[in-house]
Amino acid sequence: MRILMMVKAPPSIERVEVKREDLLPMGKYNDMLRDAGVLVSVDGLRTSDKGVRLNWKNGTPTVTDGPFTEAKELVAGFWILDVKSMQEAIDWAKKIPFTNGEGVEIRQIAEASDFNDAN
Repeated sequence: MRILMMVKAPPSIERVEVKREDLLPMGKYNDMLRDAGVLVSVDGLRTSDKGVRLNWKNGTPTVTDGPFTEAKELVAGFWILDVKSMQEAIDWAKKIPFTNGEGVEIRQIAEASDFNDAN
């Protein structure tokens, strides 16, 4: 099963300057996932001032430029894992080297077989 683990961070994360040495523990974690053969993809996201949001009303999209300061939590990065169970994903997530109040949301990625064409 493919799993998306999203890094949820408070808006204050957008004001933190990240140094290369700060990323070393995360690099080791990512290497551990890769070595175990479960890592499909991993990336961090730029701050919300570099992004946009689209919302639809009556079929018409509205584009809003970032930053998104009204958001209580922002997605700061993600992993996609290929694991045998949700529990395995949870076990991997517990090993993330977070220390500053970050959180992770874990969601199973929908596969074509999850949708039933029968009425």
